[in-house]
Amino acid sequence: MSEQVWIARLQEILGPSKVLTSIEDRIAYSYDGTFAQQLPDVAVLPESTEEVAAVIRVAAEYRVPVVPRGMASGLAAASVPFSGGIALSLTRMNRILELDEVNRTVRVEAGIITADLQSWVEARGLFYPPDPSSNKHSTIGGNIACNAGGPRCLKYGVTGDYVMGLTVVLPDGRILQTGGKAIKNVVGYDLTSLFVGSEGTLGVITEALLKLIAKPQYVRTALAEFPSLDDASRTVNAILSAGVVPATLELMDETAIACIEEAMRLGIPLDVEAMLIVETDGSDEEAVRREMETVERVCRDNGARKVTVAQNERERAQLWRARRSVSPSLARKAPNKLGEDITVPRSAIPEAIRRIKEISARYGLPIVIFGHAGDGNLHPNILFDKRDPAQWEKVEVMAGEIFGVALDLGGTLSGEHGVGTLKRPYMEQALGPVSIDVHRRIKQALDPLNIMNPGKVLPD
Repeated sequence: MSEQVWIARLQEILGPSKVLTSIEDRIAYSYDGTFAQQLPDVAVLPESTEEVAAVIRVAAEYRVPVVPRGMASGLAAASVPFSGGIALSLTRMNRILELDEVNRTVRVEAGIITADLQSWVEARGLFYPPDPSSNKHSTIGGNIACNAGGPRCLKYGVTGDYVMGLTVVLPDGRILQTGGKAIKNVVGYDLTSLFVGSEGTLGVITEALLKLIAKPQYVRTALAEFPSLDDASRTVNAILSAGVVPATLELMDETAIACIEEAMRLGIPLDVEAMLIVETDGSDEEAVRREMETVERVCRDNGARKVTVAQNERERAQLWRARRSVSPSLARKAPNKLGEDITVPRSAIPEAIRRIKEISARYGLPIVIFGHAGDGNLHPNILFDKRDPAQWEKVEVMAGEIFGVALDLGGTLSGEHGVGTLKRPYMEQALGPVSIDVHRRIKQALDPLNIMNPGKVLPD
């Protein structure tokens, strides 16, 4: 049956303004934060869970692929509609539905921007800690679908640690409610966790019940300069061994530092191999101050030549401006970058960095290393020019070797970006054949028609 029939059905159900068919609109929904691109047959913009369910029922009837997406900031091509079909955008579903201050929960629609939710609850003295670097333009639904992390997850945990319940439209159009406000909730299988990190392959997350905590009243932030990258990476464990669990513990290597300074002119030094940004927070001002004093001492004892502690919010914002500028500033070094995301045990960070630098030297392409070193989540970014086929060929091989380093050191393929399509070839190596079989059985049970984000996560 021709696509005009099911598109007409969608237009009849939702109205023409929510079903976009022009080439210009379809191009806008054809890509994400990677190099991949594929036109959908149509882009659909529902405004409620019921409308999402209606879309899915049409898709199931006509066996049309559905690719859920938020703001498409993902870095694994998970929201690219490679099979055509429906690009299902949740961005119009961006409301805060309920704040329960007694139980410290908030119920939101999946399309709300993460930073907007954070600022809204913080104005009320509450705190939603997960903070992916894309928080100003990524959505809560996308964060849940990839189980996103961020700098603060060392102390506070990742997105999944704050998801207490979900509303999910299943691949047959039924609406599933999981979880609830009860702190202890262990009846039956943990279906909430099943959908966290599922990248739209098992259903469409439309609403989330999220846990909140009290907003930390005091924060101290420091920037430590290290002449030696090895010393900086070793200091990560030294800080934790000293009994301090910082809110954030971020690492930037010398290439990242140079790119930031060239792009932003922040006055950061260029004669160091690495920097650490360390932040402590809490409700006790004296305890936060003592923790930062310990951080300063440990950094200096392990080779830091200088530790600068922000004295006010303006100085703190300036330090974080440097860290959050890393990714965009890399464009100064090369026209393209492949931003990877691996996780290793903290003890393996120095060895992981050494091996990744060896890969860079062997292939002659720069690899910038930065990331959430406190929890072993590194972001090796390969810089290259995609117009040069020889460079692109090297990039694909280098990415595979980087994943190999992570697995060899007891780590895994991703800490927050997800699998999408870019890491599918390595899934069985990372998880083993039994795990892949269980994944496939779950997918088959929930999505027997394989209409939900086909071709993502699971290897062929």
